Amino acid sequence: MHLLTRRIRFTAAATLCSALLLGHAATAQAATPAPTPTPTGSAAAKPAPIGKTAPTPQLSTSSTPSLSAKGKSKAKDTGNGNSTSTGTGTGTGKGTANADWTVQDAMRFWTPERMASATDPSGRVGQPKGWTAPRKKRSGAAAVDGDHFKGIKSVGTLFHTDKGMKAHSCTASVVQSGGHNLILTAGHCLGDNAAFVPMYDSAKTASEQQFGVWPVKEWFRDSQYAADRSANSDLDFAFASLKENGGRNVQDVVGANTLARTPGFVNQVTVVGYPMVGHNPQDRAFRCANVWTTPLPAYNQMQIDCGGMWGGVSGGPWFSRFDPSGDTGEIIGNVGGFLRGGPDVKPDNPLYNRITYSPMHGDRFFQDYDDAQQGLHTDHGSYHQPSLPYSMGSGSTWEHAKLMAAGDFNGAGHSDLIVVWTDGEVTLYTSDGNGHFITERQLVAANSTWTHAETITAGDFTGSNQFDLMVRWSDGEVTLYGDVGTKGLNWAGTRMIGQNSTWQHAAQIAAGRFNSSNYVTDLMVRWSDGELTLYTNVSAGSFGQEHRLKDHNDTWTHANLLTSGEFSGNQKWDLMVQWSDGELDNYVGTTASALGTESRIQDHNELWIHNTVMATGNFTANHRTDDLVVRGSDGETTMYVDTGEDHLGTEQNLVPRA
Repeated sequence: MHLLTRRIRFTAAATLCSALLLGHAATAQAATPAPTPTPTGSAAAKPAPIGKTAPTPQLSTSSTPSLSAKGKSKAKDTGNGNSTSTGTGTGTGKGTANADWTVQDAMRFWTPERMASATDPSGRVGQPKGWTAPRKKRSGAAAVDGDHFKGIKSVGTLFHTDKGMKAHSCTASVVQSGGHNLILTAGHCLGDNAAFVPMYDSAKTASEQQFGVWPVKEWFRDSQYAADRSANSDLDFAFASLKENGGRNVQDVVGANTLARTPGFVNQVTVVGYPMVGHNPQDRAFRCANVWTTPLPAYNQMQIDCGGMWGGVSGGPWFSRFDPSGDTGEIIGNVGGFLRGGPDVKPDNPLYNRITYSPMHGDRFFQDYDDAQQGLHTDHGSYHQPSLPYSMGSGSTWEHAKLMAAGDFNGAGHSDLIVVWTDGEVTLYTSDGNGHFITERQLVAANSTWTHAETITAGDFTGSNQFDLMVRWSDGEVTLYGDVGTKGLNWAGTRMIGQNSTWQHAAQIAAGRFNSSNYVTDLMVRWSDGELTLYTNVSAGSFGQEHRLKDHNDTWTHANLLTSGEFSGNQKWDLMVQWSDGELDNYVGTTASALGTESRIQDHNELWIHNTVMATGNFTANHRTDDLVVRGSDGETTMYVDTGEDHLGTEQNLVPRA
């Protein structure tokens, strides 16, 4: 409720619809990643490299003449979806496969020119609630891009003849079934006279394909699926039974993948698909390997950020595990979802081929899978979207996060996060101790007093095993709020020092354990003239003992942000400093006697000069205060999990940029 209030207040002109998808089938599409968090639920195994093939079985051929040249698409992009589906609304889910459509018919029809006649339609015009764009990683590394490869025999392309001539418009994968004849694709990929080509080779005619051409016998799609912005886009999956080829079923020729429930919204996956020729002149299989998924706000869907996922990849499998010896693996998702699987942007927008979505494979998915195996078209009734994961909101909101402090405010044994907003509201974000934030609580509503909070930090200054919040106000007063998780902030707190001109120059404060071995009771202060002071044994009403670590100097006037944590793994904490040029340094072994040894984490750079807020907490399972949280000027908020003394930890996006 409070987050929504801030959104309305801060982003009256901005649409908070932030989750739109690029339809990834025959419309043109995208992909997402992410980054880095620990998978939710059962851990997903790291997918192995994909690309091994098996000996070619003898399948049916035809006398279709071989045409040496493959026509290039001249179709103009009309949108950015990843699909060319004929099914754009709800329906019975029953396919329109032609009973007379044979293997020979398919090979005779799909000449090289027809296979290459790519079109790229799209019906998407808006963005769903909660969607925000990705950005280049703050670590300085380029965003993830996929790569072309020779493909795998259990994944291939879909061709169909309805609505004019189209090249392969979707991707599909063979899945285990009693009939050994079932494929999985997206719900928007249904089409008349369709054919599946495993490990499609664009250099060969239909009759020359290594693993044959398999006509679709019957389609199976959830009756409630809709290719729109509604929750029913969560049902963007479909199955098809295939006819025999040469007296054999497709599973007996290429093997089959297993299907598993999507364990959570954060998984490591390898996504495989066949982008259409218009954006893939090589006309080869494409993969985004070992990328991380994140939730798609407001939908029971997940997303990745990976460049190269153009239209045509719709329906492509999301592997959580892969066995290269059999060219098969475990599938927990498929390209598809809101508006066919990707954001509604124009083809020249970088997001067009980066952001890709998948529905979650849950109860409804496996009901439809069971129906397909039995040849049934069951109407399972209205779709009721399950409970969705908590979201911290959008970058347009977090642009107004003025200050942050991390600490064990609730006495749970791990850190939570306090945020002071530019309008004076103060919010406590509760973590689950596994790298995720799960709830928020308003400590103070928007007010004029807290707009004067200039810098904050958190420590256990009262020795109660619950962290306290220390605030330096614009008039120089310093106040300690003990046991914030219990007492909140609607009280006077303990005055450490009244209004004064000296503490008005305390540019940053950072609590730590530089001297104490038990409690976070030390306070580092960087003054506006560059002086650096450590106060040890700070308690309610007393700054303890003062230790000057640096006299006033020009260098430390450029220390923009200060934080501290157990980065070196020692019992004592280290001081981390971000400089005005983006350089990030860690001072290992800082004590009351001297500043520690400087360890460079990263050199000066353009990305980090835009960071405006920084805090360190114990948010993950290693129980160390070494998880660095950074908020950029565009609102993007990132956690670097398990940061070390000389390197940033694994990057996990908490809030996308505005």
